[in-house]
Amino acid sequence: MKKHYSYLLLTFLTFVSGYVFLRLAYGVTDAFPFTQEIILIVLGTIATIVITAALLNRQTELELRKEQQVMTFELKSQFYVELINFIEGLVAEGKITEKDRLRMKFLTHKISIIASYEVLKEYEKFLEAFYSIVRDSAISSLESRELSEHLSRLCSQIRWDLLGDTDLTEAEEEKVSRQIWENVQAG
Repeated sequence: MKKHYSYLLLTFLTFVSGYVFLRLAYGVTDAFPFTQEIILIVLGTIATIVITAALLNRQTELELRKEQQVMTFELKSQFYVELINFIEGLVAEGKITEKDRLRMKFLTHKISIIASYEVLKEYEKFLEAFYSIVRDSAISSLESRELSEHLSRLCSQIRWDLLGDTDLTEAEEEKVSRQIWENVQAG
């Protein structure tokens, strides 16, 4: 952003100094119109170069930001899928080993790097339910249902984090969350 302002300042100084120079050059070269035209060409070229450099710099900055957003989206989506696959494996197996608990702790560290605040809050609620359910190292069908409910809420927050549905109203967000839970119950 600082470069952007420096280019604007440079453009402004070029135009001001060009104007002053033209006034002086026109006064001195009244008898030589060809010299006046050359001066105009040089100033126009300099102004074009400065403006083009400012535009290219801004375009490059925007492209880099876009690439960063794409990479962040890919990283988040890969991690979220990995997390859900891991939880699916635990529920399908019906029991939790110490290795599973350790992996869950490391997944917690990973999610803290990339997730939004809302996802982290919902993930905390999910972890509380998860650790209370797996205290006995087994997951019953009733516990599986409870875990699934917490996971559906987490998935709703993950969806908002990935897709950024900021144009949805609160009622629409609630409707989508409810639909996700109904889809889970249908199975």
